[in-house]
Amino acid sequence: MEVLYARCAGLDVHKETVMACARLAAGASVARERETFGTTTRELVRLLEWLEHHGVTHVALEATGVYWKPVWHVLVGHVTLVLGKASDMKQVPGRKSDVKDAEWIADLLAHGLIRASFVPPEPIQELRDLTRTRRQLCGEHTQHVQRVQKVLEDANVKLASVLSDIVGASGRAMLDALCAGEHDLARIAALAHGRVKASQAELVAALDGTLRDHHRFLLRVHLRQIDALDAAIATLEARTEQCLRPFAKRLRRLKTIPGVSDIVAAVLLAEIGPDMNVFPTAAHLVSWACLAPRLDGSAGKQRSTRTRKGQWLKAVLIQAAWASVRAKRGAKAETYLHAQFHRLRARRGAKKAIVAVAASILTAAYHMLKNDTDYQDLGAQHFQRRAGKDVAYRLKRRLEEMGYSVELSTAA
Repeated sequence: MEVLYARCAGLDVHKETVMACARLAAGASVARERETFGTTTRELVRLLEWLEHHGVTHVALEATGVYWKPVWHVLVGHVTLVLGKASDMKQVPGRKSDVKDAEWIADLLAHGLIRASFVPPEPIQELRDLTRTRRQLCGEHTQHVQRVQKVLEDANVKLASVLSDIVGASGRAMLDALCAGEHDLARIAALAHGRVKASQAELVAALDGTLRDHHRFLLRVHLRQIDALDAAIATLEARTEQCLRPFAKRLRRLKTIPGVSDIVAAVLLAEIGPDMNVFPTAAHLVSWACLAPRLDGSAGKQRSTRTRKGQWLKAVLIQAAWASVRAKRGAKAETYLHAQFHRLRARRGAKKAIVAVAASILTAAYHMLKNDTDYQDLGAQHFQRRAGKDVAYRLKRRLEEMGYSVELSTAA
């Protein structure tokens, strides 16, 4: 097998140690140098000096949790780094040790058998940390709201049955009154905003429960946590807005895609970055985002085509896809994405159709970022225009099956 990198190294990274193996090829002979390093900054600098001493030009390491990041930060810019998925770099079954793993990684790198993962530049990494942390805090916020609802149900206070958001303006005012020990249900119900659809009688009936001091204590605890999370999310959003200022033009363009909001556009830039040259084609990006059908066939049989699980970008794109196709009427419904969803849903179901719409959104974003162009919607009639003749012949066959004689001619 051809050797692509004569002087390379493999790193087996752990929490407290890094096993390094330098593979040094000279003609037909191959020498290996091995050394164990710590994970402190001084030890990682010593690792860099050791690599430079042996003339190593390329280094490969596994993406093991967050332990690879400090190693990457120290070595980046000095050698060519390749980050690989641990599942793609498994050693053949047999004897296993840190030394064997490092040697195996070095051998794979020398022959170009490691598929490099996408590692964005440092500003995009910082933006990615902000957007991911915001999503985690939003998840915790939702959990605490659910715990508030659980406490209310335990006390038989049916506030969630009459309010769409129990921590909104009206719901929060009522909850604060309940926590303060207010017992006049009519006075508490009067705190509801005028836009609340429930009547005063319905609100009073929903508030009439068996709320005890124990319930009030739990409600105060959860509400304090919700307030703290709201403040943290607001701080993260302000910081994210500062980091996004250099990409303001790209953000405005991305938000012209149906279903793409400010948050979705920020997540898109944070996850894929503004430079699309790292992805050869839009199909590569769609596959990287876990939106492409799986290719799994053998002996002429096609097995599961389910898409891979995606933790960050895929979930946001699915939400954006649902937002783009939920318009019932008007100009928002006359879009390519809306037509694509309803066309595919009839044949493949809603779940597969929405994944295809998410892939279309990501494909559009790829071309917009790469070619510096605006979004151009193909329109709801795109599929009919593209397959006009096919539709005509299909309708002709259908009419002939019903007993009619039809001749097709082009209108003048």
